[in-house]
Amino acid sequence: MRFFDGAAVDAALGYPQLVDVLQAAFRQGALAPLRHHHAIALDGRPEATLLLMPAWEAKAPGSGLAGRYLGVKSVTVFPDNAARGKPAVFGTYLLLSAETGETLAVMDATRLTAWRTGAASALASRFLSRPDSSRMLMVGAGALAPQLVRAHASVRPIREVALWNRSRDRALELAAALAPTGLAVTVAEDLETAARRADIISTATISAEPLILGDWLQPGTHVDCVGAYKPSMRETDDATVRKARLYVDTRTGAFNEAGDILQPIAAGVIGKEAILGDLFDLCRGAVPGRGSAGEITLFKSVGAAIEDLAAAIAVYERA
Repeated sequence: MRFFDGAAVDAALGYPQLVDVLQAAFRQGALAPLRHHHAIALDGRPEATLLLMPAWEAKAPGSGLAGRYLGVKSVTVFPDNAARGKPAVFGTYLLLSAETGETLAVMDATRLTAWRTGAASALASRFLSRPDSSRMLMVGAGALAPQLVRAHASVRPIREVALWNRSRDRALELAAALAPTGLAVTVAEDLETAARRADIISTATISAEPLILGDWLQPGTHVDCVGAYKPSMRETDDATVRKARLYVDTRTGAFNEAGDILQPIAAGVIGKEAILGDLFDLCRGAVPGRGSAGEITLFKSVGAAIEDLAAAIAVYERA
């Protein structure tokens, strides 16, 4: 059994290589039951969350037979960890043999999740953002933010990145961390102004109220919604989903957990048919992506176990 800490995971993965890995995985397919989602009540503190995400490779698309590997990720989300100087998210990944069930590797799933989340957004961007997208707005400055910036910049000619976060100090820290990328990184003073200039807007927050308004979006904008992982949360408003062509990472996840999708459906703003496709559809060519330069597109990600499995296999086989 091998052990991969965060540094080992970082050393094994890169962009756009991981984007290619995920594209192949979604084309091939995997069996992934709906993730277990458990609320953890804490005395006098915000509610925490325990997530369990199993998946196993499909031997062939649609066969139902297990391939070489299976795995499960356990994740905890403690929203108030920042006050303790710790990340909000921690996780562990177990990679197992689908032939014998033995444990092949234990990995730092916090880093694995950050990598695969960035790769999934970049994969969607390959199909949905304009090929000439050069200006990005990153909303949120948590652990996912630098991965999202680097991933998008690996598949599109991003030159300028504006950062916006409720805490300006966190945004300044992120700007410093992104300095080695060579991108022109600035901290946005006004979210609306930054959104109106952006070709790609990526959001990674735990906001319960919309941050991005549809009235701000210019023709050709691609919106990448990564945060808001509960039905009670959302990062975009009703006007955004009305204006945009909508895609998700998986339909199962979106229709069970994505507040940016579920709340507008519940309010009658859109119907389920407004979701034009998921990453399986896009990677297999079952649905078209962006159709014109002027379209507004939105990709809602809640995370998919197939992404963790593919990234874990990549780390294990690279070693």
